[in-house]
Amino acid sequence: MEQTFEKKQAVVLLSGGLDSSTTLAVAVNQGYFCHALTFLYGQRHQIEIDASRKIAQSFNITDRHRIIRLDPQLFDSSSLTAGPPVPLDRDQNEMSRHVPSTYVPARNTVFLAMALAYAENVGAFDLFIGANAVDYSGYPDCRPEFIQAFEKLANLATNAGVSGQKISIHAPLMNLNKPQIIQLGLDLGVDYSLTWSCYNPSPDGIACGRCDSCIIRKNAFQSIGEVDPIAYQF
Repeated sequence: MEQTFEKKQAVVLLSGGLDSSTTLAVAVNQGYFCHALTFLYGQRHQIEIDASRKIAQSFNITDRHRIIRLDPQLFDSSSLTAGPPVPLDRDQNEMSRHVPSTYVPARNTVFLAMALAYAENVGAFDLFIGANAVDYSGYPDCRPEFIQAFEKLANLATNAGVSGQKISIHAPLMNLNKPQIIQLGLDLGVDYSLTWSCYNPSPDGIACGRCDSCIIRKNAFQSIGEVDPIAYQF
């Protein structure tokens, strides 16, 4: 009789964006049995929730995709929620000069903490996040130091960790630029027409083409000679 091996389980943070979708593809390609968590936290671009559903469906994990609703007041100082307007038409040097108003307070810390709880609940010891230190718009919770610190915390703060079961936080895109991320995703079969990146969509759900995220995305597709499969207002 052929011997079978149970796949290791992983929890993947899935926003529906380009990076998180590529990260899910990496985890699947590495052989993990994936669960996905998406958060509804009052973001202006709630269209990304629909994108996350489509991505989960494309990877056949709809039954293991959870959408978690958080109180929007936790994050209402950010441009991505109820704060100041989303900055537009910035060049990429300006984007990385200061932490922008699109920073969501402690978002990755909150999301990873909830993913950690869910992972321990389902018996997973690997968490995946699409954090990136190259095209990260200056967000402090997208740096390697943050990921390393959270992994240490995870192993101190859980029954699994103190019982000797190592919990690992994976950030496979950390040292890739956006063109490299897109190329990796294309190689792994990500359908980028299903993803969403825009921070400032029109009322009818069209990407603005002018926010930091749109600009980085458009430039990246152009740099590798690929057509971005989503539509833009500008």
